Amino acid sequence: MARIKGVTAREAGLRVRLAYFFTWRAMVKITGRATDSMLEPLQVIGHLPGLLSGYGKLEQVTTKLHKVDRRLSDLAELKAATLTNCEYCIDLGSQVARYRSGLTDEELLALQHFQDSPLFTDLEKLVMEYAAGISQTPVDVPDALFARLREHFDEAQLVELTFLIALENLRGRFNLALAIGSAGFSEGMVCAAPVRLPGQTADQ
Repeated sequence: MARIKGVTAREAGLRVRLAYFFTWRAMVKITGRATDSMLEPLQVIGHLPGLLSGYGKLEQVTTKLHKVDRRLSDLAELKAATLTNCEYCIDLGSQVARYRSGLTDEELLALQHFQDSPLFTDLEKLVMEYAAGISQTPVDVPDALFARLREHFDEAQLVELTFLIALENLRGRFNLALAIGSAGFSEGMVCAAPVRLPGQTADQ
């Protein structure tokens, strides 16, 4: 259960209710599923309608980004989610990657050890390595890694890819701090596994 109870549609004003409706519709479109708690992060932000409005616009613009191949961006976001250990993000990201980009069960399970997996291309591994570097604290993106990225992406694509990974970190850290858990997008299906850092236990 989240540490802060969200604002329900019944309790919310018209602008917030509209934000809920359009977000619900967009999430169903990219996941093919609807769950009872799918709007929980948004409902928590609903305590600040002005912030909800601004954040909603940010997410809306983000859905229109298309310079980076969709499979690559989905892999990058999901890899970032597994590193923040956000249950909501991993649950949602697994279903998005499966439904929108066609990731198989084997590929979802292989994300944890992507560098040694034959299921991913060298470019996909490079993108996930970048996501892993950004998602560390402190960020660890060596010049050599960025130089390799430049061989495949132009500057606009690099900005887009970096932004998507950073945004996933924002979502995950917000959800983790407020104990927002899985919404059941991947219920009954394979889900990517969180990456356990050295010394970290399963309940951390």
